[in-house]
Amino acid sequence: VQLQASGGGLVQAGDSLRVSCAVSGGTFSNYVMGWFRRAPGKEREFVAGINWKGDRTYYADSVKGRFTISRDNAKNTVFLQMNSLRPEDTAVYYCAADRRTFAVSTSQRDYDYWGQGTLVTVSS
Repeated sequence: VQLQASGGGLVQAGDSLRVSCAVSGGTFSNYVMGWFRRAPGKEREFVAGINWKGDRTYYADSVKGRFTISRDNAKNTVFLQMNSLRPEDTAVYYCAADRRTFAVSTSQRDYDYWGQGTLVTVSS
């Protein structure tokens, strides 16, 4: 299974950006999908997750109300729409797939497959 994240870039505070993650080599519709991020000098942390059907989502408190996770099972792709970006959102964003559970997990240990990451930089 391969995950390919894309869409990162340099934006200004208050701007919006959408990152995508295309999944190949597996049964995408069976996976819980998550987005994590690693900011400079910090540990990787959970950002958002979505169940296989797309009707259950979960967000970190730091992004709730600003970020939206969604998925298109027909295109094997998961998205993270990021609005009202802040400098503290600067990080490498990773998508991940959990093939074993049905509920969204915030723990990195529950995710089996990982993308390479895409860099999002928010300037003030």
